[in-house]
Amino acid sequence: MAIVTVGDVARKNAQTLQGAGRDVGGTIFRIAVAGTLYVSLLIIGVLIFDVLFDGWDQLSTRLGGFLSGTLRSRSIDDKLGVHQGLYGSFWIAAFVAIIAFPTGIAAAIYLEEYANQNRTTRFIELAIRNLSGVPSVVYGLLGLFLFVEKNTILGFIGLGWLVDLTGGPTPISAGLTLAILVLPIVIITSQEAIRAVPSGLKEGAYGVGATKSEMIRTQVLPYAAPGILTGTLLSMSRAIGEAAPLILIGAISGGLTANPSFVDVTALQDRFTALPILIVTWVSQRGRDEGFATAAAAAIVVLLVVVLLLNMTAILLRNRFEKKRG
Repeated sequence: MAIVTVGDVARKNAQTLQGAGRDVGGTIFRIAVAGTLYVSLLIIGVLIFDVLFDGWDQLSTRLGGFLSGTLRSRSIDDKLGVHQGLYGSFWIAAFVAIIAFPTGIAAAIYLEEYANQNRTTRFIELAIRNLSGVPSVVYGLLGLFLFVEKNTILGFIGLGWLVDLTGGPTPISAGLTLAILVLPIVIITSQEAIRAVPSGLKEGAYGVGATKSEMIRTQVLPYAAPGILTGTLLSMSRAIGEAAPLILIGAISGGLTANPSFVDVTALQDRFTALPILIVTWVSQRGRDEGFATAAAAAIVVLLVVVLLLNMTAILLRNRFEKKRG
């Protein structure tokens, strides 16, 4: 027959109270986290509703004309639109995808799979993480001196040909600048995705006689693809929404006579604009012409739709690769 002492009862009661305290604490934490989520969603919803409400006149009456229209000096002009801005943003995104994505993913593979983990490697990784937090206006200054201004130190050291190649303040310069801007983000997100690959997959590949390059191609990249795709497309979303670097590069908000199609590469050597520049310009002009406030709101909706489409693409691709991985 077991004898229950007063000490046993006290310890049991103490454990019960501790468990109840943990449950209460966990409940409070879950409520706080859920509350912050709902507050954030509410704020975002209010902002989106406000923008939709302000730009509804343009979007509901002349959506097609607004998407195909060009820069105009008056908001009441029925040819006012964002096509030139869409052209600039499209090619900026194209240069980011062509330059930043392969370079960033290759750098992440090298740092994680090939580079020796020594002081130099740690310094490079620290520099990359610091560069990811540099304000975008600093990258705009870098692009200005590298790709736009010929009479800088680059000209004296024989690199003035970079400006001749880009054509000065063109979509090429903007795309190269924003590719440099998002490159650290692509490297960091790709590193994290590669680092999450189970070591058992790598050892299994080596066990059947695969070389390191074959192991990376057949095991590491397929497993890390969801994380890599998510990071790269989110970085592109940031790139097409930046305005400060484009202002420094020389994007203009008026005086564009050409209205090229998206596949017209000859316009890449001409002056350009982009959706963020149009939004900033129209907001600043609403004082003299109130109609530009409506146009700016409609342009914000267009930019939001582009960003949401990119994010949706990232989610769909991530889910597809995760199913293949499973």
